[in-house]
Amino acid sequence: MTARSPHPGPATLEERVTGALVGAAVGDALGGPVEGYSPEQILERHGGRVHGVVGPWNGDDWRTARPLAPYHKGDGHVTDDTLMTHALVRVYGTVRDHLDAYAVAEHLVPDLMTHPRWIPELEAEALPLQRIFLAEKWLVARIHYGHVDPREAGTGNIVNCGAAMYMAPVGLVNAAHPAGAYAEALDVAGAHQSSYGREAAGVFAAAVAAACVPGATPDSVVAACLSLAKDGTRAAIEAVCEVAARHSDFESALAPLREAVTPYDTVGPDYRAPSLGARRPSRLHAIEELPVALGMLLVSGGDFRHAVLGSVNYGRDCDSIATMAGALAGALGSPVPEEWAKRVAEASRLDLWEPATTLAAVVREVFGRDLARHREHERAFGAIGGP
Repeated sequence: MTARSPHPGPATLEERVTGALVGAAVGDALGGPVEGYSPEQILERHGGRVHGVVGPWNGDDWRTARPLAPYHKGDGHVTDDTLMTHALVRVYGTVRDHLDAYAVAEHLVPDLMTHPRWIPELEAEALPLQRIFLAEKWLVARIHYGHVDPREAGTGNIVNCGAAMYMAPVGLVNAAHPAGAYAEALDVAGAHQSSYGREAAGVFAAAVAAACVPGATPDSVVAACLSLAKDGTRAAIEAVCEVAARHSDFESALAPLREAVTPYDTVGPDYRAPSLGARRPSRLHAIEELPVALGMLLVSGGDFRHAVLGSVNYGRDCDSIATMAGALAGALGSPVPEEWAKRVAEASRLDLWEPATTLAAVVREVFGRDLARHREHERAFGAIGGP
């Protein structure tokens, strides 16, 4: 456990957007090298808990060591969570308005297929499509090759956190409006996921939006999530956060949080050998990553460093858990450690701040459009006898 840093006070829109996007990337990079392992395996491998950027699990053999070859996970490299988040920011930068599933088809899918970019884990320039996981390749297979209605393209995909992991931009475009973020993310994620994978995308976006409300706290973020979440996702968040409220140290929370989410998680105890019922649609289940990220946010009291390190040392899909926890703590205004952000940016050869600058400008433009649309509606409603 590390000492908590107090929040610096009220954060501006630009600071919240930057904190969320840079925080998500840093969490992703810290979690990548220990993804898929248990807290006990992480403890043994590193001779203690992870407290910052670490190297690949298999050291210099990362190019050939299974099951991760040929990806260079570690040394500050971001993973597909950040690549997809930045891709979605680029879509917002093009459309400069709210998005829907058709925007995914018209802009995100071509971005993944046709624009080579630096891929840190491959240490080469390549198409993002050549790095993203099979659940994300589904977007291209279904929409580009299958010509499926984008609003229904997510149906049939494995149900996982693939859509939720990059929904922070949707929450930021709807800053301080959780219900709006939830609705937009459900529409966007319909092109990618179904069932509780799609639901998690909506709830995570709502959580980011709720974290931007002035005076927001981890408790208020969780309350906003519970007001919107449905079925197993709601039950899992409630169960995990009830347990998290009893802890103020991630070390003591690791096992209890896993125990709390287990009834809702379909993957099973061995993350690398999923159960036969894993990742199938269900109204009773939830992805593991979002409830645990919210739990770590509570355990940390909103402190970025503590929330992210708790998520990283939880193991399993910890790059996505830390991505979500980092985005939420950053949006709340807890500072992202400068040494981490600088190292991740340099190692990944990415400007972590440029997407935030782009998105913050879009957020202001979209709010202006929303205000104009609301006033037009108000005038029309008044003309038919409304108040």
